[in-house]
Amino acid sequence: MATLREDIRSGRLAPGALLPPSRTLAADLGIARNTVADAYAELVAEGWLTARRGSGTRVAPRAAPAADPRTPRPAPPVRPVHNLMPGSPDAASFPRTAWLASARRALTAAPSDAFGPGDPRGRPELRNALADYLARARGVRADPDRIVVCAGTAHALTLLAPLLGGAVAVEGHGLHVHRELLGAAGVRTVPLSVDSDGALIGELARSGAAAALLTPAHQFPIGGPLHPERRAAAVDWASRSGGLILEDDYDGEFRYDRQPVGAMQDLDPERVVYLGSVSKSLSPALRLGWMALPDRLVDPVLEVKGIWERWVSVPDQLTLADFIVSGRYDRQIRLMRGRYHRRRDQLVATLVDRAPAVRVTGIAAGLHAVLELPPGAEARVLSAAAAEGLAVGALSTFRHPDARDAPRDGLVVGYGAPAEHAFAGALEALCRALGVAARLR
Repeated sequence: MATLREDIRSGRLAPGALLPPSRTLAADLGIARNTVADAYAELVAEGWLTARRGSGTRVAPRAAPAADPRTPRPAPPVRPVHNLMPGSPDAASFPRTAWLASARRALTAAPSDAFGPGDPRGRPELRNALADYLARARGVRADPDRIVVCAGTAHALTLLAPLLGGAVAVEGHGLHVHRELLGAAGVRTVPLSVDSDGALIGELARSGAAAALLTPAHQFPIGGPLHPERRAAAVDWASRSGGLILEDDYDGEFRYDRQPVGAMQDLDPERVVYLGSVSKSLSPALRLGWMALPDRLVDPVLEVKGIWERWVSVPDQLTLADFIVSGRYDRQIRLMRGRYHRRRDQLVATLVDRAPAVRVTGIAAGLHAVLELPPGAEARVLSAAAAEGLAVGALSTFRHPDARDAPRDGLVVGYGAPAEHAFAGALEALCRALGVAARLR
């Protein structure tokens, strides 16, 4: 209701606009029809809407307050028409009905203590479910008592930062948000060079870092898995130096050329912290993640986390536990793996046909691909993309400012975010942007 009121106030819903029938809107939102009908009735009573038999429910003619002509109105932010930014799943494919069924079942069965002060480790139902699932699907070895539930990888890094020492080695091309988060916690980041086989682990010995943050299953954003010899070398480095590996398994379930690569944590659970979340598999809006910790780090992490307020919503934890145990999580991942696989194939085929000079890499797994561009072309393509109303990632923005390897021009194209009906249009806009940039050379 608050969203509708704000949409009317801001003008996003114009006076006279017809709202969907309560039955339709309730089905779209996955809520009871009576809830929508009650909200409509309240907004009618407040004067925001009008409702007449045979005419439906509409925005009231004078619902939005008149603007003061003396006060200039700021220009509204321009939203892209097409979204190919990396890092997001298809929000329209969230399994609302199955999630709601799990929520009902979980809350019905929940013990009374679930609604009291929370356990900073997370609910045992979820930690037990995660221990079983991660062992089966990702090869992670973790007792439930060594799993700590958190609000995602960024939250996990915030909790770990005080325990990491003065410097952490990170991949030279990687998620800048994680670098900034560590920097804000007083932790210096040292870049490792990256090639098609992942981070150059040989650089760790001279990095001066006490820990290394890696994406072994699918390097972000370049796209390759960490070579098996480098995996072993990273664990050997941690064992010899007393260091720690932070394994960010952000999209490890989504691999298309073979079975998903197992987690590196299995090589040495006492030297590798496994980090995971539902941000790619379900939705970043859930803010549900986890750490599988070495035994010696469980208590220090819990001390940093504290016992009050800094835990994830217990109803969401219980719902995810049921979602996993019931098999619905596996089914959702299989469904989305097939859908993203088809999108990846469609992206590659379209570029082969429309932009054959562009090399596409990093496509064996995940929700994004890298389009390699000639030096200097990245800025031109981004400008052309903006003119097309297309949001797409720039490879240069993921490069560590101190990286030793040469800058690369390219696009990081996420094929997860668009809804099914919008994907073809987004690819068309991408091809037009690439074509315009090519003509400007």
